Amino acid sequence: MALFDAAAMMKGLRATYASGKTRSYEWRVSQLKALLKLMSFHEKEIVDALRSDLSKPELESFLQEIALLKESCGLALKELHRWMAPEKVKTMMTTFPSSAEIVPEPLGVVLVISAWNYPFLLSLDPVIGAIAAGNAVVLKPSEISPATSSVLAKLLGQYMDCSAVKVIEGAVPETTALLQQKWDKIFYTGNGKVARIVSAAAAKHLTPLVLELGGKSPVIVDSNVDLKVAARRIIAGKWGCNNGQACVSPDYAITTKEFAPDLIDTLRSELEKFYGKDPLKSNDLSRIVNSNHFNRLSKLLDDDKISGKIIHGGQKDIANLKIAPTILLDVPEDSLIMEEEIFGPLLPILTVNNVEDSFNIIKSKDKPLAAYLFTNNKKLKENFIRNISAGGLVINDTTMHLAVPTLPFGGVGESGMGAYHGKFSFDAFSHKKAVLLRSFAGDLSSRYPPYTPKKLNLLKALVNGSLFGILRALLGWHD
Repeated sequence: MALFDAAAMMKGLRATYASGKTRSYEWRVSQLKALLKLMSFHEKEIVDALRSDLSKPELESFLQEIALLKESCGLALKELHRWMAPEKVKTMMTTFPSSAEIVPEPLGVVLVISAWNYPFLLSLDPVIGAIAAGNAVVLKPSEISPATSSVLAKLLGQYMDCSAVKVIEGAVPETTALLQQKWDKIFYTGNGKVARIVSAAAAKHLTPLVLELGGKSPVIVDSNVDLKVAARRIIAGKWGCNNGQACVSPDYAITTKEFAPDLIDTLRSELEKFYGKDPLKSNDLSRIVNSNHFNRLSKLLDDDKISGKIIHGGQKDIANLKIAPTILLDVPEDSLIMEEEIFGPLLPILTVNNVEDSFNIIKSKDKPLAAYLFTNNKKLKENFIRNISAGGLVINDTTMHLAVPTLPFGGVGESGMGAYHGKFSFDAFSHKKAVLLRSFAGDLSSRYPPYTPKKLNLLKALVNGSLFGILRALLGWHD
């Protein structure tokens, strides 16, 4: 099949945007309602596609993809009037009399490049923000999740306004063709290596970016916790999130040497309750997405530096691309598994003498997308919040900040730039236009030449906000 004509597509989208159609409240609402309808009428088709791509359990598909998108769409519909309204702001004495407002306006034609691990959620959640903000949008789903990509292309083609919302399927050639175009914003979810390629392409046109990346998200476990609850929540955030193939999954754990045996025993016990004695046969664990990622994870386990460090799991089924939940203890800092984001079902546990020592380990690495702490110690919580820089922090749980639309979701440093969710999605695809309104009254002659000492004194008084000084200057009084 011939590669699509990206330039012709862009010309059509520019014409649609220039017509003003996408800016209207009515169009935005119609498209958001169409997305809700799409999700309601085709839930089984979406779940089946996710099962095909990732063997994702239906509960995870519904709860972590479809339900989150429905909430996102519903919130945008409920709040859109308020989000679109100009925000009145104060003015200064120097512009009296005047009024001022900040007007959100759409950026134009935007590109969303999605990821394979949550291929439905991570495709449509940014699209919701782009549409709510009044943009024309092109979605490029990941070719690594082909079934979901195909469903997205089909359903958006059926339900959305195709003059303003398009889906382009394909791999590197198609993405390259898209990146050669001039966009008004690019929203990319994925890894740092590709993010640099996207950034380089965007820089040629001075195109602004949102980069949703990842990193090694740590979880610290203090000894004064409800250990069963902590273990279950770590498991839910690690193996219950696409079998560790999630950007916010705990990448490694840190606890004290003294407490490590208790934590390990509880994790083992709860893992067996959740996934049985033979987790490779469990229908509640996603498979590894493809053979490349399976081999990458196998290479991490085969590293000589972690020989003998596997204390739970490690079983592999290459035919079905499954790897059992695996726990490793005290792996060396220079091992492969500690040098890159794991993005899979392997959890190294590092031990320290004092729980506070864990902060130094985290701060020695790039800033992660998320960081987690389990503790009942108030001072430790405060120190964690003050000292650990990450995209987001959660105390006594994992990954749940994603479900709070009033919190921005995004990275910092190597884990990304920009944020979205809730109104932050609307803001990510909007320009905040500054507007100052004045009448023809109050035209101050001191602004204009010829400049005199009296004018200078008056302007100084105005800038300083001194009413007495203004009066003195008008009367020509001097010190």
